[in-house]
Amino acid sequence: MNDAQGVTVIGLGPMGQAMVRTFLANDRPTTVWNRTPARAAPLVAEGAVQPATLAEALHANDLVILSLTDYQAMYDLLDPVGDALAGKVVVNLSSDTPRRSREAATWLADRKATLLVGGIMVPAPLVGTDAAYVFYSGPRPTFDVHEPTLRLIGKPDYRGEDHALAQVFYQAQLDIFLTSLSAYLHATALLKSAGVPATTFRPYAAALFNDMASYLDQAAESVDQAHHPGDLATVLMMGATADHVATASKDAGIDTALPNAVKSHYDNAIAAGHSTNSWTSLYEVISTPPFSP
Repeated sequence: MNDAQGVTVIGLGPMGQAMVRTFLANDRPTTVWNRTPARAAPLVAEGAVQPATLAEALHANDLVILSLTDYQAMYDLLDPVGDALAGKVVVNLSSDTPRRSREAATWLADRKATLLVGGIMVPAPLVGTDAAYVFYSGPRPTFDVHEPTLRLIGKPDYRGEDHALAQVFYQAQLDIFLTSLSAYLHATALLKSAGVPATTFRPYAAALFNDMASYLDQAAESVDQAHHPGDLATVLMMGATADHVATASKDAGIDTALPNAVKSHYDNAIAAGHSTNSWTSLYEVISTPPFSP
């Protein structure tokens, strides 16, 4: 018989393991399954249950959490045992695209299962801590039933019925995160080309990262109102700076892909007539690019 308070976790990478340990620490009966069975051994020693087959793992609980590489991994694993999905709530915490999230909802519905899409916004060591939060989307009644269990791994942030929404929020956050990390490394490479150690640059970079948040309130308002007054800094002025960064990078002999991408946003905004507008007007050409890749 399924235990309504139990959970099955499929995929035991660092994130999956962190979730299992969090459930066990909160007295949730937890069944685990991994393509490489040996990875489950430490968790079994801590109290998790490891059945012999994936179908048995699915039968063990109504709530099934996937922590996989992407949605294709879900199809690869679950398609051969599709009959065991009937009546299950599948919470897919794997990263993929919003479109594939919607497709997965249909695929699971065809097998009489319900999908909740999720995105964990912290690394594995922070799962289950006060710092953890998780985006969710999908049927609200289904989410409400399982929210007490899902809350254990991180504060649930439910974004709506459309399955794509959690994935959109997740990817948007990663868009900022990944681009910012690349920008930091690129800036570090620019300085090291002049003989400046990364440790010397670190406090300056940290201060700038902290200050960047102060731009967001006005920027969000400008974007939502489509109003971009250039009273403090214009696209033309900042575009010249973007060109200087790209040229300095070329002269330094480091990769120019990132600064050239930023420069292209300013070039496109200028071409679209935003020269005297604020930098926030770049949104207008980013959201409606003037050409197809």
